[in-house]
Amino acid sequence: MPSKAVLEEKKQLVAELSKRISESCAGVIVDYKGISVADDTKLRADLRKEGVEYTVVKNTLLHLAIDGTDLADLDKVLEGTTAIATSKEDNIAPARILCKYAESNDNFKIKAGFLDGKVIDLATLDALAKLPSREVLLATVCNVFNAPISAFARAIQAVADKKAAEGDAPVEEKVEAAAPVEEAKAEEAAPAEEKAEEAAPAEEAKAEESAE
Repeated sequence: MPSKAVLEEKKQLVAELSKRISESCAGVIVDYKGISVADDTKLRADLRKEGVEYTVVKNTLLHLAIDGTDLADLDKVLEGTTAIATSKEDNIAPARILCKYAESNDNFKIKAGFLDGKVIDLATLDALAKLPSREVLLATVCNVFNAPISAFARAIQAVADKKAAEGDAPVEEKVEAAAPVEEAKAEEAAPAEEKAEEAAPAEEAKAEESAE
């Protein structure tokens, strides 16, 4: 019978594995039998670069980790050697990397997978594997949304450049340009007002003479 320490360690491993799976958006379970040390090292490096966590697990521990969850159906593939790859952010990377690797390694088999907490079949895994990487998909989506915006911006700039070439200055510049003209008109009007003031006494004198 296992000691209390061993049982506690096993319980902790199951809890950690269960938490890891629940926090993952996608995962793939594989049979890694026959893989060489060199190939395994390269595979782990490729997965790690894409933010995918890959570990060898005991079938009994994985069974306990998924027991009573929506992934319980994965239990039927838990035989032989088992490793699990999970990703918290990338739905595609685990399937894309592992399925590609399985194509060139006969002893490396894809057992099953899950996506957003649901078990998916091998056909769906294969379809995911053929999708572009997450970065490529995001770039494509951004290009789709940015294309109309950039076209609109270019059109606005073209109109602005045309107006500038035709001398159609902004309103602020027109106001500033008109200011000297208005000042000149005011200066021209000033002497006339002064002449009117000078003529006023003469007119008053004539009026007084007529009255006498």
